Amino acid sequence: MFLGLDFGTTDSAIAAADGEVRLASFGNGNTFRSILYFDPHEQVSGRPAILAGPAAIDRYVQSDGGGRLIQSLKTHLASRLFDKTMVFGRTFSLPELVAVFLDRLFRAAEHDLGPLDRRRVVVGRPVRYASAESAADDELAVSRMREALRLIGIEEPIFEPEPLAAAFSYERTLDHDELVLVADFGGGTSDFCLLRLGPTRRAGNVNDVLATDGVGVAGDAFDAEVVTRAVAPSLGLGSRYRRRLPTGDDTLEVPTWIFSKLRRWHHLSFLKSRETLDLLHDLRKQAVEPAKLEALIQVVESDLGFHLYRAVEGTKVRLSRAESTELVFDDPPIRAHVARERFNAWIADPLSAIGQALDRTLARASVSASDVDAVFMTGGTSLVPAVRALFAARFGEGKLRSGDELISVATGLALQSYAKR
Repeated sequence: MFLGLDFGTTDSAIAAADGEVRLASFGNGNTFRSILYFDPHEQVSGRPAILAGPAAIDRYVQSDGGGRLIQSLKTHLASRLFDKTMVFGRTFSLPELVAVFLDRLFRAAEHDLGPLDRRRVVVGRPVRYASAESAADDELAVSRMREALRLIGIEEPIFEPEPLAAAFSYERTLDHDELVLVADFGGGTSDFCLLRLGPTRRAGNVNDVLATDGVGVAGDAFDAEVVTRAVAPSLGLGSRYRRRLPTGDDTLEVPTWIFSKLRRWHHLSFLKSRETLDLLHDLRKQAVEPAKLEALIQVVESDLGFHLYRAVEGTKVRLSRAESTELVFDDPPIRAHVARERFNAWIADPLSAIGQALDRTLARASVSASDVDAVFMTGGTSLVPAVRALFAARFGEGKLRSGDELISVATGLALQSYAKR
């Protein structure tokens, strides 16, 4: 049995191929949330229990606090700012944390697929890792990923670009050759691959790949804009506090750096230091609108970032089907009406970055949009209407293809693993 591993920023998947492809099922679907939860209330060999995926989310939601939630590990692989962290007295390197998650992912997959041979695994990688600013950063990400895989017994992984894997999945639907642009949107990266596919070719053949490109912008960046525009004002962004100045009593704006930590929910814990909490309490006492700072303190002290982002994500998903919706969070109470038109304006910069990466891909191959026969769009962010409109404007609605948005990469990786046997 040959395996494909799609380790994603938000969700992960495993597929096995032995002629036919089988995707691991994790109860409610074929994706496994890329999340860890350390629970100090349950001990295993004298250490806090570590849960992953749906079990981690369930335990976190049911807990009364005190645990440690870790997500979006993939976004840190290319960053030199995150090397290790302390979790309940134990130091974990970044590869060790990734290995802990991957080990639990494989164990969960084995409940469905049976024992998995870890000697033959094709692993997806973005064209350019999130946080990577140079080729050296990308190499660091791959080396960290390789170390994590080694720690769980995968000694010789084969890395393949994720959009190339998606292309292999799409190719199965073709009865003729096409020049295809594959657009793979994850939580942290948007990746593009321009290549020739079809019955007379074999996806994964580097000679058929005309160009690739990518950018560290995707669904997480869209969520961050919703947080800044629709959530943060209710928590004090733009509000003021009283401060005695040499010229007399006056007011100053609450420091904006505080709210930059809200843009990534897993960064919210950075505000939970004693020093920062003391600052927030002082600001609340002097705030012109103290209820907003009180709400922010509640979010920080109660570690509500994950809950808040589920509300944000739900808002984004509903906007893919409706022209407007309500963002609702109950405790502390946050309400915001969000129209799709406003949302599109909020995400203009991330969309521009995606468009530029798309244009670079075509330019590198000296191919015009009119030369492309089809555009295969995969990943959850491909369902955002503004993203689809960007591609429809370039290529025409009739050329856009989609399907299996969350599992096409894992399927393609397994097929590549089988083809390389």
